[in-house]
This record gives sequence, structure tokens and C-alpha cells, in this order.
Amino acid sequence: MSKSAKVWIALWVVYVIWGSTYLGIELAGETIPGFFGAGVRFTIAGLLMLGFIAWRRGPGTLKIRRAELLSAAVVGLLLPGANSILFVTEQKVPIGLTSLIIASIPLWVLLLRLLVKERPDLLSTIGLVIGFGGIVLLVHPGSDTGPLSYLLITVAASFMWALGSFLSPRIPVPRDALVATGYEMLCGGLVLLVIAMVAYSPSGLDPGHWSARSILGLVYLITFGSLLGYSAYVWLLANAPIAKVSTYAYVNPVIAIALGILVLDESLTARIVVGALLILAAVAIVLQRESALEADEVVGANRDPR
Repeated sequence: MSKSAKVWIALWVVYVIWGSTYLGIELAGETIPGFFGAGVRFTIAGLLMLGFIAWRRGPGTLKIRRAELLSAAVVGLLLPGANSILFVTEQKVPIGLTSLIIASIPLWVLLLRLLVKERPDLLSTIGLVIGFGGIVLLVHPGSDTGPLSYLLITVAASFMWALGSFLSPRIPVPRDALVATGYEMLCGGLVLLVIAMVAYSPSGLDPGHWSARSILGLVYLITFGSLLGYSAYVWLLANAPIAKVSTYAYVNPVIAIALGILVLDESLTARIVVGALLILAAVAIVLQRESALEADEVVGANRDPR
């Protein structure tokens, strides 16, 4: 099989699996307490990923410095922490709408860059303004969007994910992407389990109260969403142009919206369509422009006579 074919297979794995995790989260959160479900998901996924790495490469691969473990814990609190919020909000907010709000993560990252004076160019800034216009349109309360409080909490989750993504290359996380991901999931999952033990009563954590489809949703999130999906994503980062990899940000909401309509009987309103077009257009502008600027920097560095 050619490398090009492998790239497209991996892309579609990320497209479909990460787009479908919104449905998995909604199903799991129906009867499993949110923070506990997310804690179980990431703790098990982290242990499985680290165990697989140790089996394939040797236990020494997992040895990291204290600063790297602390950094992985910080990123783990932000990324799995943001995901745990969706277990709660998706019970009130349609999964298609949730996926569109989460698709704004590149816009939040760009905003964070502006705040630390890493100034993007004019075109990227225009994309930022367009995208946040789409978010404002979507979070305006109405019968087709859900309660305003849950919408704003979903926006906060997208910001948390963006902050974790923004900090990750700026703090000393483990250099190996899969090792870093394993520790991030494990640390985040353990903290979420502690929060769940405090926040929920013992009867709320009784598996006897969980439905079969919630359990299946959680199993899907662990095996496909966290392990297979992320492994494909990490492989793509090492084997495909970032501009092509970033296309998952456009496709995931389409998958989530389609599943919401087909499985959960969610409606597709004019406001959601317009908001989707604004956000996805803005993300396309930002990601393509940033990828072009990164490519220019690489070319310039290669031509440096020093």
C-alpha cells in the first residue's frame, strides 16, 4: 500500500472516529455521571496506551523527568478536563452544535497568540473576527440551541482545550507524542475520578444504574476515540502536511451533525447552518494561512547560509 493511501485511510479514521465521539459522549453521559465517565475513559485509555508503548519499546521508554510529568498533568487537566465538561453539556446542547463550538479551538489558539504578542497577519485576524461572529450567533439562546448557561460552559470547554493545545509546545512535556498523550490522559483521568468521588454520591456511581448504550458509548470512547483515533492523528502529524491533517477540524462537525440528525433526531436550523458556515470558513482561513506561514518559515530557514 502506498504512503498516500495510508495517509487517506488515517485521515478518514480521524474524520469518522473523532466526529462520532460527540455521539459517544452523549450516549455515555445519559446514565453515567459526567466527570466519572470521563475519568474512567481517560484513566483506562492512558494506562492502555502507556502499557502498549512499554510492551513495544520497553519500560525505559516511559521514564520522564519530574518537570515533564508536571507539564503532562497540566495539559491533562485542560484537555481531558474540557472533554469531561461535554459529558454534562451534551445532555442539554445538541451534539452538532457542540461540535461546531469545539471546532472554534484554532480561533481561541490564535487569540491566545495575540495576547502573548505573537501577532498573526491581517488575514488570520479577519478569520478570527468572522469565527467569533459565528460563535456569538450560535450561543444566542433559543429553542434550537439549548440553555444559555450550557452553551457558555461548552464555549469554556473549547477555550480550555485551546489553552492546553497552546501550552503543550511551550512547556516541557515528554518529547514522544504518544508517551506524552498517555501521561496526559492518565493524569487528567485520575484527577477527574477524584473530583467524581467528591461530587457524586455512591449510589450515583453504581454501575447497576447505567444503561447498556451508555456503557457501549463509554467503551467506544476508550477504544476508538482515545486509542485508535489519537494514534492515527499522531501518525498523520509525522507523515502528512499539517494543512492536510488540520482538515479534520472541518469534517468532524459534519459527521457529528449528521449523526445527531440520524441517531438523535436533532434538527438542523437556519441559525445553525449560518453559524456553521461562519465558523468553518474562519477555521479554514486561519489554518490555511498559518500553515502557509509555517512553510515560509521552513523555506527561509533552509536557505539560511549560516
